[in-house]
Amino acid sequence: MELQRWEKGLAFAAAAGLVATMYAALLWAPTEATMGDIQRIFYVHVPSAWTAFLAFFFVFLAGIAYLVTKNLKWDRIALACAEIGTIFCTVVLITGPIWAKPVWGIWWTWDARLTSTLILWLMYVSYLLLRDFLDEPARRATLSAVFGIFAFVDVPVVYVSIRLWRTQHPQPVLGGGEESGLDPQMFQVLMLSWVAFLILFVLLVLLRVRLEKARDEVRQLRRELMLS
Repeated sequence: MELQRWEKGLAFAAAAGLVATMYAALLWAPTEATMGDIQRIFYVHVPSAWTAFLAFFFVFLAGIAYLVTKNLKWDRIALACAEIGTIFCTVVLITGPIWAKPVWGIWWTWDARLTSTLILWLMYVSYLLLRDFLDEPARRATLSAVFGIFAFVDVPVVYVSIRLWRTQHPQPVLGGGEESGLDPQMFQVLMLSWVAFLILFVLLVLLRVRLEKARDEVRQLRRELMLS
């Protein structure tokens, strides 16, 4: 699958953004006073979570759009966003324990934030597995859309969990109240990282949608050949 010119541009922008993020996170951002250098994983952990939430929101919207229009392009978009979102959610679940061990002394604890995030990951893995068990395109798209809409309910639960319950997970540094806040230089690196992740997300989704469209065309040709 050859990349088009604008896709190459996106790929270059994503690569440049990720390289800039690595430099800024490791060398330019100030060292956090309490946690030290281990805090630098923050610039991967948090943007990955935000990108996963955004991806799952698009699954939610695409599911609604498919149920309204019955156009399979929305099902392809939902599938692409679910796959890429699950990858970013996996990054969150990997980087979280790596960060937690030096700071908390444990890899994992079953508090509200961590547990709800794991449930979120399991729900979207189940979404992808569900699709593999369904062969008929319309039925697969309909059931997947309903499941994707339902699964999104856990996203706001993950987001508000540290506000509603006492958890081992730190309180939010952005929008967390009067005591919250982030060093301006750290905030700039965080935004740089998120922009790079978003560009990568858009590129991967567009390529995945194009691949799935080609697969649908091949499946349709096979069905037509079998019928003939």
